[in-house]
Order: sequence, then C-alpha cells, then structure tokens
Amino acid sequence: MQKARQLNPALAEWLENINAMVAQLKAAGFEPTPTNARESLANLTRGFVEAGPEMPAVDTTVPGSRYAVPVRIYRPEENDGGPAIIYAHGGGHMAGSVTVYDPICRRIAQHCKRTVISVDYRLAPENPYPAGLEDLLAVVRGIGPALDRKGIEHGGRWILMGDSGGGALCASASTLLQHECHNIVAQVLVYPSLDYTMQLPSIDENGRGYLLEKEKIGWYFNNYFQGVENRRACSPLYGEFTSNLPRTLMVTAEFCPLRDEGLAYLEKLKDAGVDSELLHFDQQIHAFLNLESMVTADCERFYRHTAEFVRGLAD
Repeated sequence: MQKARQLNPALAEWLENINAMVAQLKAAGFEPTPTNARESLANLTRGFVEAGPEMPAVDTTVPGSRYAVPVRIYRPEENDGGPAIIYAHGGGHMAGSVTVYDPICRRIAQHCKRTVISVDYRLAPENPYPAGLEDLLAVVRGIGPALDRKGIEHGGRWILMGDSGGGALCASASTLLQHECHNIVAQVLVYPSLDYTMQLPSIDENGRGYLLEKEKIGWYFNNYFQGVENRRACSPLYGEFTSNLPRTLMVTAEFCPLRDEGLAYLEKLKDAGVDSELLHFDQQIHAFLNLESMVTADCERFYRHTAEFVRGLAD
C-alpha cells in the first residue's frame, strides 16, 4: 500500500494563497516575460532567505571562447582545503543570478567549509542554448588560473553543484566532460531539470498547484531552445552514462514536477557503476531552498547532509 503524500503544512497554506493570486493575474491577462520571471525569483528569495554569513567574497571573470564569465568566489573562515564547489544557480535558464543566490552560496560555503565559485552564466532568451552550458564549461576549465590570479589557494579539483536549471547545466557538463580528462570529483544536483522532453509522470502529477507548473516549465524551455535542437539529445537523462561520470548526490522533492527525472537519472548512474545517493524531501516542493524561513528544518537538513557528502569525498 502506497504511503499517503503530505505537503508541509506551512507550504500548503502559502500555496493556497499563491495559487489564488496567480489565478487572478491570469484572468486579468497576465503575460509571462523574462523580466517578470527574473523579478519573481529575486523577490521570492529576498522575502524568505535572510542574508548569508559574513565571509570574504571576490568578483572576477573566467575567459571563455566568446564571453568572459563573471564569477563570485566565497571563502569561509573555516576552510578544510578540499575540492572547491562550482555553483550554478537555478531559474529555468532564464532567471536567477549570483546576486539572487548570494545568501544560498554563503550558506553552502560555511556548511561545507569549502571555497564556492558562483557562476553568473548567460541567460535565455537573450542567450539561448548552449550559451549557459558553454559558460559553465569555461569556468570548469579555467577557474584554476583565475583563482591563481587572485592568490586563492586551490587543489585544482572541483565539485559541480546546482539547483533546477543550474542542476541541468551541471549534469550536462558532466555528460560532456566524461569523455575527457577532467577534475570533477562529484556533483550535487538539487531538484534538477534533466528531461527537456517533459515525459515523466511527476510533470503531470505535480505540474499544477505546487509553485513550479508544467505550463511554466514549457515556457522556460521554449525560450531556452531556438526551435532547431533535438531536446531529447540535449537532455542529461538521455545522454551516455559511463563509469567516468562523477559521484553524485541527488536531491529531490516529493511535490516537485521534476522529481521523477532525478530518480531516473540516479538509476542510470547506478547501472553505470557510478557511486550515487539520494536525499529526498517527502513534504517539499521545487525551489524550497528559496523559501527558507518557511521551511527552515528541511533547509537545515539539506545544508547539513550536503556538507557531510562534500566532506566525505576522497580527494
């Protein structure tokens, strides 16, 4: 007998109000645009995530083939010197920024006791696929010299970490890097988008009423792709899986429309012999890290478990 699902009570009440407000906006002719998508994520995060812990933060750029990628480097006071974290923020490939994710990256740096490099990759629709992926790959390949220029010590080994669309970029980068010599020791994928064809059951099961809706996901993807790409071929879930993929921590949420993509990806990793583990939140929705003050206990669990995973990696 399947266990009954139960949404976090605080989220249930909040979502009821949000869904009513969204229905009113749609009835009044609301049209999604890149601008209001970016404002929505920024305002949501600002409203529920307090400023992160104090620590030095340095801005620089990493050269790419067509674009110098801005990054922000966080250096916690307690730093165990292990592989640094390269973080790709969420936002459906259209929203989010280093600034929006500043408090989240500070928390990750403090809990993991690692240097965190937050990547301000280019966004769609102004810069559609594969611009953001190119930027992340440029950072992976060029962050070492960039840290050297700033006098920041590092061991030349990295952990890819990202949420939602940023998780998609991390998994896509890992797919491409598995066939070359790379210094990625692990990846942490937080409710990632891994199937651009939107085929798995949770897209429909959780695609209405839980903040991230199926209709909005489709809109994100239609802005991200230019119409000529094979979306299945671009999806990390349908890429090649070899034992050269990095050790993975997969984070999923029960009421997230992307849940099944994460679970299916994890199974493919295990079939390929890749060391991987699941951290599942059975009362949570997509983007709960951006709702911290409402779901504090689960956010603390995420940061604590992620820190244990990171610090348990063999260099």
